[in-house]
Amino acid sequence: MTFNEGSRIDASRVQRRRGGAGGGVAIGGGVGGIIIVLLFLAFQLFGGGDATSSLDGLTNNTQDETTDGDFAASCSTGADANASADCRVAGTIQSLDDYWADAMPSLGAQLALPGVVIFDASTQSGCGMASASTGPFYCPTDQTIYLDVAFFDELENTYGASGGPLAQMYVVAHEYGHHIENQLGVFDVANRGDTGADSDSVKVELMADCLAGVWAGHAATTEDADGVTLIKPLTEQDVNDALSAAAAVGDDRIQQQSTGSVNESAFTHGSAEQRMEAFKAGYTKGTATACDTFGVIGN
Repeated sequence: MTFNEGSRIDASRVQRRRGGAGGGVAIGGGVGGIIIVLLFLAFQLFGGGDATSSLDGLTNNTQDETTDGDFAASCSTGADANASADCRVAGTIQSLDDYWADAMPSLGAQLALPGVVIFDASTQSGCGMASASTGPFYCPTDQTIYLDVAFFDELENTYGASGGPLAQMYVVAHEYGHHIENQLGVFDVANRGDTGADSDSVKVELMADCLAGVWAGHAATTEDADGVTLIKPLTEQDVNDALSAAAAVGDDRIQQQSTGSVNESAFTHGSAEQRMEAFKAGYTKGTATACDTFGVIGN
């Protein structure tokens, strides 16, 4: 999936923070440290709940963090989004804004745009300190999506996703899906503290995967402020890239990689198969009602 080169990207929606120092989970190094990081990621990758207790105290304070005032100027066209991961996030957010602003009224709600922060190494969020090691997440407290684009390389090189633009865009769309859930009232009814293959925690994550699939199915219809289509039609490879990313962060894949075994009672995000099927359901059915696990749409 690529952006139409001549489309206009409004990157002012995204805050680009640079210069965060420290970061990382406060643990020792070596193989044991890697395993702890992987176990932590098993519970945090694409997190949908209140991340405060998980994030607070696990990262060091940021130092000399600044907001890049030139970011919007450097990401102004679809060509920029094709060339840069930062700009691709901005372009994806613009497409998501456009789609969900149109779709939400039919679901019984009006879209309030989420905040979006791209950061380096570590940053402060409404849910506490965050680092690249926590993975991308949505913080309900400040209704903001946080991500370090270095995660995209980790997704491919560490977790075995196939890569490709839509794999990265799926990550953003999943986190945006959590904001849609929040707007629809899912977080008010779901027990996000339980675990297991059939737990509400997993259902929340799978619903966000499904909502990401819904957007992907309509992405080529989203437009910039001048009515120019932002994104070219998806190819079969694009869809496969997104499915690969969804599978790579399945609980079973991460558990197997980190511990050599799978414990379904500890699932918080869903298996690789569940995550792929959720994305496909949204993509093929094309409506958020197909994702309404908690019966919140229209209520």
